[in-house]
Amino acid sequence: MLDRFVTALIRPAVGVAARALVRARIGANSLTLMGFGIGLVAAFLIAGHAYYAGAAAIFASRFCDALDGAVARLTQATDAGGFLDIALDFVFYASIPLAFAVANPAHNALAAAVLLAAFIGTGTSFLAFAVMAAKRGITSLDYPDKSFYFLGGLTEATETLAFFAAMCVWPQHFATLAYVFAALCVITTGTRIWWGWRTFS
Repeated sequence: MLDRFVTALIRPAVGVAARALVRARIGANSLTLMGFGIGLVAAFLIAGHAYYAGAAAIFASRFCDALDGAVARLTQATDAGGFLDIALDFVFYASIPLAFAVANPAHNALAAAVLLAAFIGTGTSFLAFAVMAAKRGITSLDYPDKSFYFLGGLTEATETLAFFAAMCVWPQHFATLAYVFAALCVITTGTRIWWGWRTFS
């Protein structure tokens, strides 16, 4: 819901950094892999109860994720790069609830499982819409620079990162935050399914 506003806000800084990376001959795929690696470090930090360090790593990872697309657009965007980006993004997002479950299984495991199930709903509805949109040649007006149709919703990357940050700041309230965010994800899944059915009918 908030991604388009946050994207516009950080675009100048991302553009400056992306141009510097292009001059340094650092490619988009390298940034994708770097961001994913930092994201996995964040998961391991959280699993080890280093929550603030984990939060910092999460934001560093997502900044790399913003940069890889910008660098690709300044050089040569490829379908392979777009595929790698979205595939690793979903693995990263799943790793954070899992890390909280590992950190405190007795209190967090069920809530993490519920949140991961909700992520399946948002992820599959997102990707299924993108597949059918590509088949019909439908493009996104809100996110024209994306490699695929980027279907928005109540819970997008910005909201996910906000909840991840809150979980790191208040790890004792992970379960409550996870259930709330899972409920928001269910709403997002429902609206995406409705929108997809209406669009393709």
